[in-house]
Amino acid sequence: MKVKNIFFYYIGLSLLLGSFSCTDLTETVYDQIVTENYYNTKDDIIRAVFRPFEHGFWSIGNRQTLQEQPSDQIGTWGRDGWWVDGQVWQRMHYHAWTIDDSFVRGEWDACFPGIMQANSVLDDFKALDPDMFGLTQAEFDAFEAQAKMIRAWYYIRLLDAYRNVPLAVSKDPSLNSSGQVSPQETFDFIETSLKEALEALPVKEGTGGNKNFQGQWNKAGAAALLVRLYLNAEKWIGQEKYNECAEYAQNIIDGDYGFYALGSTWDEVFDWDNETSDEIIFGFPGTYGRSHWHYDGDTYRWAVPVNAHFYFGSRQQGGHNVKYAAQPSLDIEGNPYTFELGMPVHKFNKYPEDYRLKLYKNLGNSTREGMFLYGYLKYEEGGETKRVISPVLDYELYLRDQVGVFHALPPGEIPENKISDMKNGDHNSGWHFVKYPFYGDDDAGKLEADYAEIRLAEMYYSLAECKFRLGDVDGAGRLLNEVRKRNYPEEYHNDYLYSPDGNTELTEAELLDEWGREFFAEGRRRMDLIRFGKFTTGSWWDKQPDADDHWEILPLHRDILNTNPAYRQNPGYEDITR
Repeated sequence: MKVKNIFFYYIGLSLLLGSFSCTDLTETVYDQIVTENYYNTKDDIIRAVFRPFEHGFWSIGNRQTLQEQPSDQIGTWGRDGWWVDGQVWQRMHYHAWTIDDSFVRGEWDACFPGIMQANSVLDDFKALDPDMFGLTQAEFDAFEAQAKMIRAWYYIRLLDAYRNVPLAVSKDPSLNSSGQVSPQETFDFIETSLKEALEALPVKEGTGGNKNFQGQWNKAGAAALLVRLYLNAEKWIGQEKYNECAEYAQNIIDGDYGFYALGSTWDEVFDWDNETSDEIIFGFPGTYGRSHWHYDGDTYRWAVPVNAHFYFGSRQQGGHNVKYAAQPSLDIEGNPYTFELGMPVHKFNKYPEDYRLKLYKNLGNSTREGMFLYGYLKYEEGGETKRVISPVLDYELYLRDQVGVFHALPPGEIPENKISDMKNGDHNSGWHFVKYPFYGDDDAGKLEADYAEIRLAEMYYSLAECKFRLGDVDGAGRLLNEVRKRNYPEEYHNDYLYSPDGNTELTEAELLDEWGREFFAEGRRRMDLIRFGKFTTGSWWDKQPDADDHWEILPLHRDILNTNPAYRQNPGYEDITR
């Protein structure tokens, strides 16, 4: 097992220290006895500062659900009676959720506990003397900046999800807003926090990735969150901030905040030793023996067939579920759909030599190739070649770029039931994907990858979008090509790269498609669709345009509204009786 950032050895215990209501923003994280007696050593400072980081790592599953399920690339349809769950996934897909659906409070419940944990630390620090812990003022300020950074990271998610949220800046309720504040006020608070933190945080030193500093914010991380904030500002606060976005993205690319470089292969940034990758700006450390939330539940463990552990050779690591798969490009008879959006496999196949299109395989010694699972999944057992089977009805899986009830039908045959929708699927339906590798039980790199929350490629794509929107299409194409060229053999670059480096035209539709290819299933698709004006107006598989755009933000759940009479429901949604 590789050595991880020492800070995360401490915060692995953080969730045992207590929890509190997700909607009661006045409740403190530490009770009075702990607050007065907890800080005795430097290690106590470290444990307190990084406690909300472990919660943040855990919470990425909530964001994955929000960003991917209502969008056009992946989905959760019924599979022989599995994943029906009261039609909640259908309501997410069709944009028909209600204020009683539990998922609409997911980001609220995920983010506010982390915010209040950070607030408690920041409040406590006001009464502490750095000299008592052997810290310089600069070191103490850097710890404080870490807490401000993770709090800002949570607030960016809340602004994206709800727009109108309360502003909690302290464990003292008198200092917090009584109800929601405007998106502009939240935006300004985030912007100020990030700029203050940027001044106090260190610059990344040297090359070879973040190494043992993986999981700590630095100047580039603060600048990268400003890039996210500014890129989406037009939707979030009605003001274009593309020039500001471009400035910070360019500074990161130019090395103003330390050395960063794109990985030489598409999967370097997701591999078991990615703490050595200079593409990662901020990542949550994961390891087999400790936290690895991206390998659990609502993220990537449930993006492969139930019995995929036979194919991976990872039986000792536990089984899988089958929540996520790529939405189909083909109808029930094998004919291509013609939607502008969705059809992710078709969008990848526009450039058929893409290395990511190879069938995912473990090659031994903690190496792999490919990103997708499709067709028959064969493995050896007892000297016999077998195929992965369905968890029900025992048919051999043949994974198709289609959704329907195929069961044991051979490839190419058309089922009698010709309906392809969220209600009619089976365990063959949809290509699956393996972004972070599931290495075999004998591989040292099993479940060792860190979670790449922010990577340099995002800065290239954000800067490219800014240039595109400001009229510099060639400049945008060159930036995207810097990343894209690693995905295709060099002999195809002339055909595949965007003009002026290659012969492919970069249009707005192609730019959105390219965001979808590079960041496929990375928990941001809804945000990108909204920024491009497609989330409520576009069509994709089994999804028609919405009647209006109020679906771009979530409602406040009924239970949340009931906790505070000052809370007001977001426009377009049912309100409670007050």
